Amino acid sequence: MNAIFLAIVLVAFGTAAWREFFAVAAAGAPSPMQALSAATIASAGDAVTLAIGLVGAMALFLGLMKVAEAGGLLTILARLIRPLMTRLFRDVPPEHPAMGAMVLNLSANALGLGNAATPFGIRAMQELDRLNPRPGTATDAMALFLAINTSSVTLLPTAVIALRASAGSSDPAGILPTTLFASICGTAAAVATAFALARFFPMGEDDGAAATARTRAGCGDGARVLEAAGVPEDAAAGADAANADAAVSAALADDSAAGAGAYPFWASVLALAALAALVPVTVVWGRTISPWIVPALVAGFLCFGLLRGVRVYESFVEGAKDGFEVAVRIIPYLVAILVAIGMLRASGALDAIVGAIGGFTARFGLPADALPMALLRPLSGSGAYGVMASIIGDPAIGPDSYVGYLVSTLQGSSETTFYVLAVYFGAVQVRRVRHTLVAALTADFVAVVAAVAGCRYLFG
Repeated sequence: MNAIFLAIVLVAFGTAAWREFFAVAAAGAPSPMQALSAATIASAGDAVTLAIGLVGAMALFLGLMKVAEAGGLLTILARLIRPLMTRLFRDVPPEHPAMGAMVLNLSANALGLGNAATPFGIRAMQELDRLNPRPGTATDAMALFLAINTSSVTLLPTAVIALRASAGSSDPAGILPTTLFASICGTAAAVATAFALARFFPMGEDDGAAATARTRAGCGDGARVLEAAGVPEDAAAGADAANADAAVSAALADDSAAGAGAYPFWASVLALAALAALVPVTVVWGRTISPWIVPALVAGFLCFGLLRGVRVYESFVEGAKDGFEVAVRIIPYLVAILVAIGMLRASGALDAIVGAIGGFTARFGLPADALPMALLRPLSGSGAYGVMASIIGDPAIGPDSYVGYLVSTLQGSSETTFYVLAVYFGAVQVRRVRHTLVAALTADFVAVVAAVAGCRYLFG
């Protein structure tokens, strides 16, 4: 992200300087450097205003997530999909701790619980590395897990819904059908590609270092792992993993104790079929049911917590505090990326870049306004978040336009691929990633195509 941020600023400055000396400004219009200076200051103020407006919505949704988590929703999901996981990850013993960690990670991702998903994912990689016959090389299970992780099925993109609400959307949850459709397509592509490519990227012969692999996966707490991976920016913004090992160990212990009560395979198949059935239902009746979603979530999660014996008020307040802290913590990152994007737009550089290829992508439903989002999403989570915030906050576009729905769907249905690979592989010092990156980027591409198709059908 350091290189991306610096490159954007330097390109913006260089473009504005070139236009200052060689381009002819319209009569009465500010000079390119004046426009660049004004955009820089205005973008910084807009970032702070955006973050403050986000506090309420973020506190609401994270409060609801805390109630659901305290009620054991993650455990229910873990039991439900465990039989399916054992068939996807055939090289991992069913009772191995890696299985429980992967289930909890994917369940947390499905509910949009980024803070909970990251330490579970790191622990899953550590446990998978204990089974690794060649330390430093990704196993088939690692590659499949990360490919799925970067495209996992998203049931509730809470952060995106919260941002759309703070931007004044009349239908903040309207992206649920398109996000579900795009993430299902991306996940299917990830699984198919990972299985298809595994044979073309052999691990090589066992080098006899399996014992070393089983003893060196005990990294420190999640914060040190993220720092060692070289990605403090995104880690600080969305992965506060203090005391993560203790929390993950407790969750895994609970999950292991519940292992005997895991639902049978037919229940997992039935749940998957029900999930797939939601796609045509939401596509056909999406506009009708979308106004019901947010009120139903509030009432449903609180009733779920009440039935599970949760003190809903105290749990909601605790989660709302986390939401407030998250909204405040992202201010510096929003300032950085919105200033850079504002400079790039004011300088005319972004118009030139997008104009060169935007006409081609627009033929397929990816307008030039949404193109930067699609390009930046695999590189930087905070960067893509800032671009989405800038687009839906633009009065000329807005959150409820086709472009607004499209960029929101792209944000909700995909993951920061390079960040995920850097953090998770860095946690176990894997340098040879084999086919993981190809599978993950294939999933990203399929998710973009599916997002465009879904948004064109519903909102185009």
